[in-house]
Amino acid sequence: MKTTYEECIQACLECMEACNRCYSSCLSEENVKMMAGCIRLDRECADICAFAAKSMQSSSPFAKQICELCAEICEACGNECKKHEAEHCQRCAEACFKCAEVCRGMAA
Repeated sequence: MKTTYEECIQACLECMEACNRCYSSCLSEENVKMMAGCIRLDRECADICAFAAKSMQSSSPFAKQICELCAEICEACGNECKKHEAEHCQRCAEACFKCAEVCRGMAA
């Protein structure tokens, strides 16, 4: 089944929100140093998701490549978040994996 721009934009925006919430929540965790990798990837992932959504909204000729890169970063962020027990990390991982899957469908 072909992924539509609307589906992919929605997944990217949901992932961006989850990453921003996770990033913000990680900063208030007791051991912030332990969350550094998670925080870094949350920022990177939120940024690429916003950029991917924007590229699709403006019908960029590079949208497929951007979605492909977005999928890679979402996957990396999801794998990092999955390592942490915090609920915000688990929710973020879920959103990242969903976005990665949808973006791969868009890039195909």
